[in-house]
Amino acid sequence: MSLPATYTDINETQCCAVPDIDQWDQKVVDFQNQQFMRLRTRSFMYVPLNMAGVMTKLQQEAQRAHVSMPPNQVMTLSRDLSPWQAEHLYAVTAPVPGADNVILDGEFASKVFEGPYGDAKVWMDGIRKYARSLGRVAGDVYFFYTTCPKCAKHYGKNYVIALTKLVGSNLPTT
Repeated sequence: MSLPATYTDINETQCCAVPDIDQWDQKVVDFQNQQFMRLRTRSFMYVPLNMAGVMTKLQQEAQRAHVSMPPNQVMTLSRDLSPWQAEHLYAVTAPVPGADNVILDGEFASKVFEGPYGDAKVWMDGIRKYARSLGRVAGDVYFFYTTCPKCAKHYGKNYVIALTKLVGSNLPTT
C-alpha cells in the first residue's frame, strides 16, 4: 500500500496510537487496489448501535487470516448508508476467505477535521469543497475515525480523516 502512515509510534493508552494527521491533511492519496473487509452496523439516526462488536469481529477475522495491516497503517473507513445502517471497511493485506472483500482503487482527496462526531455534516461539506478546489468531483465520502472516544478524550483531540473518491473534473471543457 502506498498510502501515508495512519499512526505514529506514540501510544499512551495501549488502545489507539496517536494519529499521523499531517500526512493526510489536504492531500490526494492513491489507493492502489487496497483490500478491505466490509461489515455493516445498525444505526439509529446515524449513531451506530453495534460498532464495538463489528470492529472486534473485523479485527479477529483479519488476525485469524494473518492479513492484519502493520500497526502504522491500520485503517477503518466508515460510510453512512442511511440513518439506520453504516458500512465499515477494514484494511487488510489480502482478501479474507468467506468475508465480504472489497477493493478501493484510485485517487482520493483527504482532509483532517477535529471536533465532536456531531460535526459530521460539516466534515462532509468540507471534503466535498476540497475536492471542488482541486477541480474534481467528489464521489462516496468515507470517514476514518482515528481514535475511539476513550482515546480521543485522553489525547484531548478527536481527529477524523475524511476521504472522497475523485471521480471526474468539474472544470469546464473548451
